[in-house]
Amino acid sequence: MLRNGLEPWHLLVVAIVIILLFGSKKLPEAARGLGKSMRILKSEAKAMKDDGAPQPAAPAESAPQEPAARVIQSAPGDPASARPVSEESAAR
Repeated sequence: MLRNGLEPWHLLVVAIVIILLFGSKKLPEAARGLGKSMRILKSEAKAMKDDGAPQPAAPAESAPQEPAARVIQSAPGDPASARPVSEESAAR
């Protein structure tokens, strides 16, 4: 008698009842909303998983990076324009 809990004709009856209850016009909107919700849930779960993972350590022996050039801005009314200054000349 009960070989399977859910047989194919059960699914057909459930589908017909859903169509009758919600109507054929509302089903695409409901499916679209369900899809968006699933995508949001999936992205949030991935973000939570990524937050819990430890960050990879930076390499200990990396090449020293060149500091960015600083810009000295002229005072209002001064005809000189802004120019980059290296760290060596700025330390003097």
